[in-house]
Amino acid sequence: MAAAPVWSVDPRTGKQREQVAVEATAQEVDAAVRAAHEARGALADRTVRAAFLRTAADELEAAKDGLVDAADAETALGPVRLTGELARTSYQLRAFADIVDEGAFLDVVINHPDDTATPPIPDLRRYKVPLGVVAVYSASNFPFAFSVAGGDTASALAAGCPVVVKSHPDHPALSEYVAKVLRRAAARHDIPEGVVGLVHGFEAGVELIKHPLVAAAGFTGSVRGGRALFDAAAARPVPIPFHGELGSLNPVVVTEAAAAERAEAIGAGLAGSMTLGVGQFCVKPGLVLAPAGAAGDALLKSLTDAVSDTDAGVLLDHRMRDNFVAGVAERAGLPDVDSPVTPGAGGEHTVSAGFLTVPASRLAAEGEHDLLLEECFGPVTVVARYEDETEVKAVLSRLPGNLTATVQLSDEEAAGEGRGAEILAELTPLAGRVLVNGWPTGVAVAPAQHHGGPYPATTSTSTSVGGTAIERWMRPVAYQNAPEALLPQELRDENPLGLPRRFNGRLER
Repeated sequence: MAAAPVWSVDPRTGKQREQVAVEATAQEVDAAVRAAHEARGALADRTVRAAFLRTAADELEAAKDGLVDAADAETALGPVRLTGELARTSYQLRAFADIVDEGAFLDVVINHPDDTATPPIPDLRRYKVPLGVVAVYSASNFPFAFSVAGGDTASALAAGCPVVVKSHPDHPALSEYVAKVLRRAAARHDIPEGVVGLVHGFEAGVELIKHPLVAAAGFTGSVRGGRALFDAAAARPVPIPFHGELGSLNPVVVTEAAAAERAEAIGAGLAGSMTLGVGQFCVKPGLVLAPAGAAGDALLKSLTDAVSDTDAGVLLDHRMRDNFVAGVAERAGLPDVDSPVTPGAGGEHTVSAGFLTVPASRLAAEGEHDLLLEECFGPVTVVARYEDETEVKAVLSRLPGNLTATVQLSDEEAAGEGRGAEILAELTPLAGRVLVNGWPTGVAVAPAQHHGGPYPATTSTSTSVGGTAIERWMRPVAYQNAPEALLPQELRDENPLGLPRRFNGRLER
């Protein structure tokens, strides 16, 4: 039976553009994984590794015009958004190159023998080594930053791990293009092109997670798809780490004092955040707890005005459009749910932004309104109007894990007056990033960033953005009483590589 063709599709029309490839067979997945496995040695030298990452960034920038055109044809995200995302992707590659050069990610710790300790301490030397081949599952909504050359790939390569990427069906032509650019960068440093493998097709993704030479996986996508792969990773004869980003509601709490102080600004800011990228950001605020009463009414008026002025947009594919239209209709049909601005179909191929309101009391206990506590992918948010702090606490206590949680405070509350600190404490268990007087869309690539959260936001405690994302693809190993001549250079007393380390309890830089 012939493998199914892989088509590039225009989301603006729903029509096929061109055949890009065919879905990979089990044999082709095996070949890609084995080629990646064989390329491990080429990444062993940190100098070569860092140079490869920088060259990859340079090559992506040199191909910018063609890459942005290819991405826009398959995603309809627009040249401005895509140009910025490509710049972010190149920056991320260079940031990981700097991390590789610095070497602190190796976590070198050396203890000389100490017979006076209880129990005695032998000679111990610990650092981290790469896991092996990493399977990367591309995201639909970030065709550059969370796909073939995205954060999972960049951090895995930085750790010394080759990758095999399962392309997203929404942008297969772009995936092929980016993979070609990365392989060209690899060839400039005599790294085999198998260091970045690429496969297409649903079954290929299943085969990939089961392959015995795959040592870890990174995923960004739906709860259903991510959970299936997570379970498959755990069910292997040798289970492997699965770092998945699955779904997030990203709750927002607006205090009554904040609404009274700056209702118009909060409403406009919320509208901008929830409609950014046609509501297709993983950190879109999907549930907002806002006060009942005059202050809350003013906020809703501002939100209504801003959302009403938002143009209809194209979602990434027609399946997502159909799910959005059906999802908002089902939610809007629940008792006591109103639609000040009705979200839904904006045209044959577009969707219109909108928002729903509901009394917070409807969400405080289990019932049919639980649907409002599930992510709806697209330009919609739910505003739950609360009467008092008890209702806020009751709703927050029912929320699953999230990537972000936000609180809008008044100036006095931000200065330490009122419930500001208490609300932060209530939000902290719910999310990996807690924001004050901001909006969650926009995830800075910075050393202190954390893009993750309690399940189902992610399946691990790690981050997929920022320098510490590299830790996902490494494991510690300690050598005991190993002769100096046999030790890796990273663990020798004279520190020939000049690495940051902890030496007999002292931090050396």
